[in-house]
Amino acid sequence: MNENAEQQRPRPMEAGPGYGYGQLAKALATARNHPDADTRRRAEDKSRAWRSVLAGMANGKLLIGSRTPVAGMPVWVTPEVVRGGFATGEPSAGGPLQPYEVEAARGAGIPAERRALFEHSLTEPGLAGLGALLDSGRYEIAVPEEAALLTVAWLARAGQMEAALDLVAELAPFADRLRFTPRPSERPAPDADAVHRYTAADARHALSRRRPNTAIETQREALTVWAPFADDLLTHWLRTAEDGLVLARTPDADWLAEGARLLTRYRDLAARHTYCTKHLKPRENLGVLRTALEVTVSGRRLPPRELGLLRSVTAAMVRRRGLPGSAAHTALRRAQAAQGALPSYHALARVLVDRLAALPQDTGVARVGPLLAPLDAAEARASGLPAGTVVPSVLRAPVESVLSAPLDTLVERGVVPSAEVLAELVPQLVAATTAQAYPDHALRTLAAASYRAFRDRRSLLLLNLEHQVRVEELPWVAAVAGERSGTGASDISATALRRLAELAVRAFPGTILPNPLIRELSVLARAARLDAPLVEELAADIFMGTFSPKFAEAAQVAADLLSGTLYARYYGIDHRALSASATSRARGRRGAPSFALLCAERAERSSHGTLTTANRDKPGVSSRASWSVPGNGKVIEQAQILTTHNLATLVVRAGITSGRPDLARRSFTTVCRLTARLHNNPRPLPTIKDTAYAWRQLIFHLSLCTPRDQSDTLNWLYEEATRHAPHVIHRLAPALTGLHRTAEGGTPDEGKGHSLVGWSTDGHWLLVERYRRGRSG
Repeated sequence: MNENAEQQRPRPMEAGPGYGYGQLAKALATARNHPDADTRRRAEDKSRAWRSVLAGMANGKLLIGSRTPVAGMPVWVTPEVVRGGFATGEPSAGGPLQPYEVEAARGAGIPAERRALFEHSLTEPGLAGLGALLDSGRYEIAVPEEAALLTVAWLARAGQMEAALDLVAELAPFADRLRFTPRPSERPAPDADAVHRYTAADARHALSRRRPNTAIETQREALTVWAPFADDLLTHWLRTAEDGLVLARTPDADWLAEGARLLTRYRDLAARHTYCTKHLKPRENLGVLRTALEVTVSGRRLPPRELGLLRSVTAAMVRRRGLPGSAAHTALRRAQAAQGALPSYHALARVLVDRLAALPQDTGVARVGPLLAPLDAAEARASGLPAGTVVPSVLRAPVESVLSAPLDTLVERGVVPSAEVLAELVPQLVAATTAQAYPDHALRTLAAASYRAFRDRRSLLLLNLEHQVRVEELPWVAAVAGERSGTGASDISATALRRLAELAVRAFPGTILPNPLIRELSVLARAARLDAPLVEELAADIFMGTFSPKFAEAAQVAADLLSGTLYARYYGIDHRALSASATSRARGRRGAPSFALLCAERAERSSHGTLTTANRDKPGVSSRASWSVPGNGKVIEQAQILTTHNLATLVVRAGITSGRPDLARRSFTTVCRLTARLHNNPRPLPTIKDTAYAWRQLIFHLSLCTPRDQSDTLNWLYEEATRHAPHVIHRLAPALTGLHRTAEGGTPDEGKGHSLVGWSTDGHWLLVERYRRGRSG
């Protein structure tokens, strides 16, 4: 889904129900047919939600695509949102009373109703209780509305009664439907500098779901249960042998009694050990020994055929492994027993679950080392595993993922493996950073908790250049906005912006910044009072031909930085045309029509197909007849090229380090890695798009390098490409040729060169058959 959707057609547009019907059908099919009960239950919940969506769209209660999709609900109410950004019509802070609300009503001696709780909170005892929570910080905010009455309490004790009453008046009409009270917690707010990806409860859940590996447990039973039992049967039969032939001597009563005990033992083992079933096969060694013993113990004579098979099997077993008790046989069984005694991952996971259970469950862990220590004596006794057993790497990952530490530490340790995961964690840090603007400690803690809850609010599908609700639009946030101190707050936010942007660009070169991360960086930029036009990745399937003004502003920042560089020459950027599109933007208009037209014209001139020219004189890209996802993608890609998708803005306005050849090289390594995935890929187009992202970042970083570093890196590119699969260099050869020609003063599409972009309305040249010949060198 498009996270911000600040682009759609210039005239009003509405979303149809087709997508919703498709999602409802999928949910119903899963609820009816899936073998897992939990999955069926979740699918039933989804089907109910989609029924609400479709019913609301049909009766006019829902206007999908609007910032206020639910009739009668103001913009600040957090809506329940399902896949695709569709609101269901229900508020996230609504529904049945939560257990903490029921307990609060019982403690106050009032009816278990939301309005009664709301009114009690405004009494003297209620305000006192909220004030105690403010001072202790021992509360949680799951949805933003739960911070509202805490804000009222803070305003009241700060003597700002008018602001408190105004806030109460705005909340009161919804007091019977929404929960405005916080949920008490046993622990105060988390450390401002530390973030975590998963909680201890998350890790426990992941580890507790680990089941025994059937193949390993089968092998373990074969080595530790059935191999020793087969040895015992063989030893028993050899007592009847003479000259190597078993049953050459008639079994006596003691032998028969011992045989009966062995058969009883077999039945017990078979009932308790069910992984390995080889012993059930009548022609396997153990099956032959056991079946013959059952016949003999019953007093019957073995038929000649079965006797011959018994003698053949016993002779083969002795010949292969030696007599039981011999040196060779004993050494083999000792090695197999040691292998079979190795702790299973399942058993070790249970030990880790017990370790995690002793910790607070709803937060991360500052020190994961003790959780990963070898098993001590007490744990060995309780689990039956050897003391000193080391936790294997496959089980370390879930535990390490709960580490609570600064973001750069999590990136360094691999807990944050991608820019998308980084974007998930950034709100925790941004919440603490932006809250630093409040001098009052209690208000600072409340602001951080409110922000974290707000960032869990799911994005709506928005049309017609609408933008997502911002945290400052929440009335309880606006009520205390005047308490923010400008002294040092903007510097703190600017430092955090530079640090986070630097971390994202440095840690994940060649990867486009995801929309959630851009959103957080934009919050920091506003708090730092920086004019930093950060732009989102737009969705080609709902793009309708125009851009918000910040796209033109970002493109101008990029043009000023890159004019005359390798980047500008490679992508054919006309600095004067960009300046014209920026200055011609009508003041007060919501879109950037000149910039949109420029992107459309550049897309039309690209070498990957053509767009219609029917509407070239209009501020858009396509008519209804010519609209297409690939065509939209080409236009959006030109906007990304012109804006560098935020890299230039982060260098110029946020002050991140530029001109690093290592970032250029690592971006190209990403290009090679992605190109390698194209071979025999049935769905290559998303990979081509990602390859073009990484290629663009390579050229951006290269353009800001010194001439010496630029030359060295350009020469290194061929060497790096040859390190990958043979077809990689063959596919990329035209792009490398085009880049070198541009560096020498030419253009990328001269001769055998080819410019590399991601979107095409024709077949993409990276997939042309002649570039696949590298498979065989």
